[in-house]
Amino acid sequence: MHRAWSMYDWANSAYNLVITSTIFPAYYSAITTKTDDNGNIISEQVSFFGRTFKSSSLAFYSLAIAYLVIACISPILSSIADYKGNKKRFMQLFCYIGSAACCGLYFFKADTLELGVICSATAALGYCGSLVFYNAYLPEIATDEEQDRVSAQGFAYGYVGSVLLQVICFVFVLGRKQLGITDVTFPPRLSFLLVGLWWAGFAQITFFKLPKGIPLVRNAAHNVLANGFYELKKVFKQVLKLPVLKTYLLAFFFYSMGVQTVMMVATYFGSIELHLKTEQLIGVILVIQLVAIAGAYVMAKLSDKFGNLQVLLFVVFLWIAACVCAYFTYTATQFYLVAVLVGLIMGGIQSLSRSTYAKLMPDTHDTASFFSFYDVTEKLAIVVGMFTFAFINSTMDMRTAVIALITFFAIGALVLFIAIPPAPKGESSI
Repeated sequence: MHRAWSMYDWANSAYNLVITSTIFPAYYSAITTKTDDNGNIISEQVSFFGRTFKSSSLAFYSLAIAYLVIACISPILSSIADYKGNKKRFMQLFCYIGSAACCGLYFFKADTLELGVICSATAALGYCGSLVFYNAYLPEIATDEEQDRVSAQGFAYGYVGSVLLQVICFVFVLGRKQLGITDVTFPPRLSFLLVGLWWAGFAQITFFKLPKGIPLVRNAAHNVLANGFYELKKVFKQVLKLPVLKTYLLAFFFYSMGVQTVMMVATYFGSIELHLKTEQLIGVILVIQLVAIAGAYVMAKLSDKFGNLQVLLFVVFLWIAACVCAYFTYTATQFYLVAVLVGLIMGGIQSLSRSTYAKLMPDTHDTASFFSFYDVTEKLAIVVGMFTFAFINSTMDMRTAVIALITFFAIGALVLFIAIPPAPKGESSI
């Protein structure tokens, strides 16, 4: 069961690597910016349904809107999923929406900007929507003692699977001439199509093994839709009564603003600020993915010894250091070094954040409803982080926007420190 659950990370992480992090950002930047013979950017302005935007800011705004939509609807859907016992159906729905949108990016060219942006945002919607229900399975399939390990295993599967597909796409992108491909847009567009097929295909392993779920006792005073709001309100009241969980979610909200934003804009930073080529960017992201596998397991081991919250606090301080280093990065070598650090702490903070929340949750069958709080917190953090980054980028520059992320990390670290409960003598707290 653990392996089948982890295979969904294998399936959907190809989207996160190819679409969010590497080939799509590089392709998008290449077809939406005008450069001179030396590669210097002349114009980054694009027209989107008659309105003019800075191309990179348009990409950030579109993703922020997608995350805002999923943040608004996922609490209702997850509560209904708990109530009806059909969270696997919802997980499948969002999976297929996301994979179809990735396939739709095959038709994205310079003259179909609107299609590309819409498909990109829809793919993000499908990816995040399916994760709401995927994460909700963790406390059902793993004991408290297993959750750190299983969560890390999921991320490790995701990193390995995504890298394998990335290598396949890498062959087409870099070996275009050797393969006799004359259309320079075909390899990246083929990569987007492969992501959609990979995502939907390997997800079948997970869908075949995961249980459908057990319906909760119906509250006769509410219909299906109203019961979703009722369950959401009930979970919210429970969270307010759990001081450590409540404070942890606040800390998670702030540091996620920085973490998720950095992950989404890293390729754009390398392309626009450092003028790195597509193959260089792909190499950097591959390094991040491989190091992240080790990071997930290292942080899981450290959490066993020192406690989840203590290790998370340490990792947040490392994120602050990474932002400072990125601000002073001007060469490809420096970018590679920062990428190694980001990879180590990226895998660690994602895996440990998820398992920490699962440990802090009370014993309940409303797992989808409780994990919707976790996911909504993360999605709202992304919305704030991406909108902030996009605004600063459009009015100033990307370096200033990166350094501004330190504020989010600093607040998150402070609240996380407050969340750490005193541990009995000779023991580590959670």
